Amino acid sequence: MDLINAQRDMRESYYWGATGVLTSGLVWCCAGFVSLMVSGPAAVWALFIGGALIHPISVVMDKLLGLSGKHSPKNPLGSLAIASTFWLIFCLPIAYVVSTVNLSWFFPAMLLVIGGRYLTFGVLFGLRTYWALGISLAAVAYLLVIIGASPTLGAFAGSAVELIFAIVLFVMANREKVAAKTHN
Repeated sequence: MDLINAQRDMRESYYWGATGVLTSGLVWCCAGFVSLMVSGPAAVWALFIGGALIHPISVVMDKLLGLSGKHSPKNPLGSLAIASTFWLIFCLPIAYVVSTVNLSWFFPAMLLVIGGRYLTFGVLFGLRTYWALGISLAAVAYLLVIIGASPTLGAFAGSAVELIFAIVLFVMANREKVAAKTHN
């Protein structure tokens, strides 16, 4: 399978990644509400626990939308997806330690980690949109640190960026589907 077909397989299996970005944005939003209603430390755990559910929830969404939610076993990009997942998991303890030093730095730290992971999604899906998403999350992270934002604002800012990009990805995926139908 060449790169172009591998990327197409990823897009067609996972709705261009839109369901994952949407789910992640909603998890960040939940963490924001937990921070607002309970506490910042509880919001850290809300993001960790919710984050573990992003992939399974997005696969269910993919299936509800009529997609497989599973790329081809012959797709060489599958190993890149797994590697980026391990990289994310390896960064979680660092982000947690950061939260024990300064709670307001936790969400910016996670934005940087997740933003970096989205850069690999640019290759996985063959979409520059993921570069824009990753860079946007990094820019928001730096801004949050500079202004000394609260954990609540950090969580909601991450949510807002991801939800905006989820909409963009859904629109792009739908346009592609419409274009494919008119060409057939």
